[in-house]
Amino acid sequence: MGKPRHVDPAELAGIVERTRGALSQEDYVKLKAAMDTLAFVTAELKAKGTSLERLRRLLFGAPTEKTDAVLRKAGQPAGRAQPQAEDKARAPGHGRTAAAAYTGASREKVAHASLHGGEVCQGCLKGKVYPLKEPAMRVRVKGVAPLVATVWECARLRCNLCGEVYTAQAPEGVGEEKYDETAVAMTGLLKYGTGLPFHRIEKLQEGLGIPLPATTQWELVEAAASTLQPAFDALVAQAAQAPVLHNDDTVMKVLALTREQVQAAAAGAPLERTGVFTSGLLAVGQEHPSALFFTGRQHAGENLADVLRQRAAQLSAPIQMSDALKANAPGEFATLWANCLAHARRGFVDVAADFPAECTRVLEAVREVYRVDALARERGLTPAQRLALHQQESLPVLDGLKEWLEEQFTQRKVEPNSGLGQAIAYLRKHWQKLTLFLREEGAPLDNNVCERALKKVILHRKNALFYQTLNGAHVGDVFMSLIHTVELCEGNPFDYLVALLRHPEAVAHAPDEWMPRNYQQALAAADTPPSGS
Repeated sequence: MGKPRHVDPAELAGIVERTRGALSQEDYVKLKAAMDTLAFVTAELKAKGTSLERLRRLLFGAPTEKTDAVLRKAGQPAGRAQPQAEDKARAPGHGRTAAAAYTGASREKVAHASLHGGEVCQGCLKGKVYPLKEPAMRVRVKGVAPLVATVWECARLRCNLCGEVYTAQAPEGVGEEKYDETAVAMTGLLKYGTGLPFHRIEKLQEGLGIPLPATTQWELVEAAASTLQPAFDALVAQAAQAPVLHNDDTVMKVLALTREQVQAAAAGAPLERTGVFTSGLLAVGQEHPSALFFTGRQHAGENLADVLRQRAAQLSAPIQMSDALKANAPGEFATLWANCLAHARRGFVDVAADFPAECTRVLEAVREVYRVDALARERGLTPAQRLALHQQESLPVLDGLKEWLEEQFTQRKVEPNSGLGQAIAYLRKHWQKLTLFLREEGAPLDNNVCERALKKVILHRKNALFYQTLNGAHVGDVFMSLIHTVELCEGNPFDYLVALLRHPEAVAHAPDEWMPRNYQQALAAADTPPSGS
């Protein structure tokens, strides 16, 4: 094996781009992904304190980061067990999905073949039967194509004398548009809700005998995005008023921007920013949460600033939850910035095998904080009551932890440049932001809700790899934002998209009435014929 030679990532990108004409699109995409992975791994290995264990998790993922599992792997006792976890009784039931969960299924009532309420019992011949409130449930699930089609064969007759042709009239609404709103909604849901690429949907539909070309799918969702835009804009305006805002970034590929960046790098032109990101923003603290996604060169903080420009002036500064990166800060807009406790905790998880006793001290303290927060949710406490509970139970634990952290440095018990030293330094540096939940009502512990939302973006990136243009990225952002917001409201995203697409004028006129939390009322009013008609 020869001596490793340093190669500049920009040089590699230029080489890959020059080979594009000699490769198929599929081969080019694979080669580009391999080069990006190499650049990422190289950067991680250069980072001070990166361990092989962390690199393994970055490449292959971590099975779990639960405290008990981390401590057992580090050779430490699991610590204080949580009684509610050990003593939790097994939930009753057969384990199958209940009939009530099939909210989208059609329902048919089946009467008894020989008995009716009030008739004599056929068993004892004395009593009378009466109907029970709860019927017996039977569920039958059938498989169909995601998009189904109907072909109407309209009879034609021709006069044998004059040649006039008479064609049967198709049912009302047939022939005006080939794809109705349900087809558009299902295509958008498959693509941006479940991460299925257009070409994969095309193959599935082709195999089921109902062709749906990838180009047609794009045309459908692109046209639908303009109809959905007013609802998306209203969602942004409402999210700006929320008391708590979570934000974070994940990398994204937009080929049009990537080509611009590679060409600029090859020409030696300075680039203000070479990265492309999708920012996730979760607005919580209201009755119904909202999810927003923005793709482009802007970081999460800049996108948050764009949202906060629509915040009412009389409202106080919102609580912002993210990790400690400056890219998450919203510039000139004031927020009560809270940092993610799970992010700080992960630094100790990474080095638990090398410093088991010290990491056990931190992980046990953090676990106690989460136990208190879970207790507050279980009791249904108000934000003020939750704050009081944390001040009563979590504050003493964290005060003791802070004192212990200070001792590690002041008494030189830990090497500052070690993995443990860096984890402790991060915790000390951001202590005030990491413990905002001890001082502010409603301040969350971590940014996990935003990281879960970004999994929708990551799933799309994993399957589709990239967006072609910023316009395509915006279409994806609109669909993902509406779909995930409905899911957070425990609604049906398919029904919601269909409702918006079937009433474009009403949505454009009053988008606030067509939000995921209240669109049923607007839909009922729109579908109700006027009196006297």
